[in-house]
Amino acid sequence: MARQIQFAQTGGPEVLEVADVTPRDPGPGEIRIANRAVGLNFIDIYIRSGLYPANLPSGLGTEGAGVVDAVGDGVDDFAEGDRVAYAQGPLGAYADFITMDAEKAIALPEAIDFETAAGGMLKGLTVQYLIRQTYAIGEGDTILFHAAAGGVGSIACQWAHALGAHVIGTVSNEDKASIAQRNGAWMTIDYTRESVPERVLELTDGAGVPVVYDSVGKDTWSDSLACLSKRGLMVSFGNASGPVEGVNLVELNKGGSLFVTRPSLGGYADTRERFEMMCDDFFAVLESGEVKINIGQRFGLEEAGKAQEALANRETTGSTILTL
Repeated sequence: MARQIQFAQTGGPEVLEVADVTPRDPGPGEIRIANRAVGLNFIDIYIRSGLYPANLPSGLGTEGAGVVDAVGDGVDDFAEGDRVAYAQGPLGAYADFITMDAEKAIALPEAIDFETAAGGMLKGLTVQYLIRQTYAIGEGDTILFHAAAGGVGSIACQWAHALGAHVIGTVSNEDKASIAQRNGAWMTIDYTRESVPERVLELTDGAGVPVVYDSVGKDTWSDSLACLSKRGLMVSFGNASGPVEGVNLVELNKGGSLFVTRPSLGGYADTRERFEMMCDDFFAVLESGEVKINIGQRFGLEEAGKAQEALANRETTGSTILTL
């Protein structure tokens, strides 16, 4: 028997329960992974709350790292004992074991430990498509990144800095400002005390920024648009404050022929070839030391609800993981 976090109805953290389950044997093309660490992400909260639908009862979590425990027929790329990581597994990563399509796993370099992989895979691949594909930032670019001290933001500040960009990061207090600055942010804006658009325009001599990366959603939508330069790109990639609704295209015209995109990891890592390319890019900056994964919080598997509550209340910094 093994432990798995499950929920039979949507709601708050209290709906999460620890269940004893029998790990499923891998079928053709599948592997079973003995998790060593599991990553927490806002999408897990969206699924638990019902914002993103799931077939109930359901497991939770899609990201982790561990050791291959069993291999199904037709799997040639992995063997028992291999170190692996994954970011797009089936719901059920909050568990001692997970069985999944081998195509969704990636071999983990020896230089990268399990906690780093579990705390960084989904966030790191998210940053990869955001700053390397959705809008390929370069030397001298000035960008705005919301929640700059969070898990995704911490990686983005480091990686963008390594690429020569100037990151303006939004934060909620001085401690988070210090974290963002240590990670390479050029400037920070405390959105609880300052007007983000006004400060961005001050920092850019009235020009605005060519791209805004916004994982907050509803609460920051209008301010984010107001920070863009003409023909700027609004990258809305999360709903921490709720989904953006009632988008008025006239606003984009008035703002200066603005562009908007709502990307996702699944939309970019949609083939094995692209997934491997993105992992190679992310692993390279980890191994070079240009990007470090800050594990700000560790919780036991049974504390999954408590961990999600801290994440939802913006009480966390860096990445949050469940340890097994």
